[in-house]
Amino acid sequence: MIEVSEKYALEFGAPTAITSERQHQEYLAVLDKLASKERPTSVEGKYTEVLVTLIEAYEEEHYAIPDASPVEVLRALIEANGLRQKDLAAILGTESIVSEILHGKRELNKGQIEKLSKRFRVSPAAFF
Repeated sequence: MIEVSEKYALEFGAPTAITSERQHQEYLAVLDKLASKERPTSVEGKYTEVLVTLIEAYEEEHYAIPDASPVEVLRALIEANGLRQKDLAAILGTESIVSEILHGKRELNKGQIEKLSKRFRVSPAAFF
């Protein structure tokens, strides 16, 4: 077991899988204290790693963000950048192609994905 200072001790005892929102909040609070420490000891570093692993596992299960479709990603990028469909015509081909893509009648091809990736400065993986 990893022994840490009393001020980092968990109300629930030794770190275990998180099973409640209350426990999640407690782990976050302890992690915040440890993260604000200027020079953590090696034991505190190991303790931090354990807490991060447990917190990530809990959050992945309870707060997972669903994957977005390529069209949803494109729509979000258009909106976030204050663009209109016709603003992408030069990148995707024509206004009608843009419309077909946004209405799910046509899929993005590799060349279009590369151009969109460069235009919006995002990974091409965002469109898969």
